Amino acid sequence: MATKRIEVRAPMSGIFYRKPSPDAAAYVEIGDTVKKKQVLGLLETMKVYQKVKCPANGKVVEILAENENPLKDDDLIFVIEVS
Repeated sequence: MATKRIEVRAPMSGIFYRKPSPDAAAYVEIGDTVKKKQVLGLLETMKVYQKVKCPANGKVVEILAENENPLKDDDLIFVIEVS
């Protein structure tokens, strides 16, 4: 049976943050097990921070966005292998 993978994309343009503060650890790393609605990162647009949440239980297999880099609407951020 093929493994199902889902993409997590930017809901809007903004600056992507992998961690809650500059000296904190990243929300997730490749290989981490994640739960549905778990925070994967933050997207800042006009000083408003939106949580990027996991859409399903699974494992992080790819992280495509770099910390503190700009993203455009619908840019691919994460790939999750559904469990």
